[in-house]
Amino acid sequence: MTVRLNLFAPEFRANPYPFFAELRRQPTLAQVDPLGFWAVSRYADVLHVLKNPQLFSSTGHRGPAEPEWLGRSNPFADSMVMQDPPQHTRLRALVNRAFGPTALSRMEPRIRAYAEQAAAELTLGRPVDFVEAFALRVPASVIGELLGLDASLHPRFKRWADDINNTSSTPPDAHEWHAQIRGTYAEMEQYLKEVIAERRRSPREDMVSELLAARIEGEALTDAELLGFLFLLLVAGLETTIHLLGHSALVLAERPDVFARVRADRSLVPRFIEEVLRYEPVAQTLMRLTTAETELCGVRLPAGSHVMLLLGSACRDEAQFPNSERFDLDREGPSNMPFGHGIHFCLGAPLARMEARLALNALLDRCGGLVRDATPVQWHASIVVRGPTVLPLTVLPG
Repeated sequence: MTVRLNLFAPEFRANPYPFFAELRRQPTLAQVDPLGFWAVSRYADVLHVLKNPQLFSSTGHRGPAEPEWLGRSNPFADSMVMQDPPQHTRLRALVNRAFGPTALSRMEPRIRAYAEQAAAELTLGRPVDFVEAFALRVPASVIGELLGLDASLHPRFKRWADDINNTSSTPPDAHEWHAQIRGTYAEMEQYLKEVIAERRRSPREDMVSELLAARIEGEALTDAELLGFLFLLLVAGLETTIHLLGHSALVLAERPDVFARVRADRSLVPRFIEEVLRYEPVAQTLMRLTTAETELCGVRLPAGSHVMLLLGSACRDEAQFPNSERFDLDREGPSNMPFGHGIHFCLGAPLARMEARLALNALLDRCGGLVRDATPVQWHASIVVRGPTVLPLTVLPG
């Protein structure tokens, strides 16, 4: 059946969860407009697809990532999130050590310093855009240091990430938007190719140099694979933490009792982060492509069918999470679904959690409360990720 749900509608972006609830109530899979993809909305069904990558291929991302209007290849399509084994296995092995426990321990003091500086420079007592004033600054500094990028470019990172994520979410008649996105691809690719060439000439202690030197059974990353990974890290590494911090601030502003509990007992910060990830997952959708005819939720899908996994819906599934529409700080256990599952479980999940933990502790040290402004929140236009792009808040003195 087809559900007349416009994924680009402002009301859907502002609050998709009532629409997701309606999809979960459907007895079978539903197709959503305007893309006609088969939408998988229940937790158990999403998990089934993620557990069977041989039947539901990650190359399903490629079509939406390379629309005709883009007029060029998308380096993101060469990243490991759009690859299946054995290519995915090789790429993940090459970059895996960069996100291991040893690397994270080495990074923690610097991330704490970035978070404390951003918190110390927050304006108190009058409305600010929390995204620009705080949520962007921490991950931009982290990604910039990881890759050894020019600090003067940090303000560009958000525009780059937004445009890349919006590639698959832009209406076909949005010609000015298309031109902007094409310009972003050209700008990013030129800059990152220059970074790669410079590191070849003069290696540094950064991830680009480490990836250039990395070998698995004597094999290095190709230039296209390296460029794809840098696109992936810039976009996913930035957007995940920005929106996780934005969602966290919004939850704290709307629930003063939760703010008071977490500020008084910092051991609750990790649990708070896990519930934010479940309640407002940053990654809202994943795309898959069927490799053979299969049946899913009572629907026969031919080979080559586009399947859209609604992570945002799965994380609100009543069958998996009792009282799923309620933010519950006492909910037991982490929900890893916001970071995917199986071979494509997000490599940067530990880094995102650590950034959020350090940033929230620095924020709670600095302020005594967060108050919503009357100005509406502006939401990301992408159907891939969800988060506030402009979040007017007043940060109260501690």
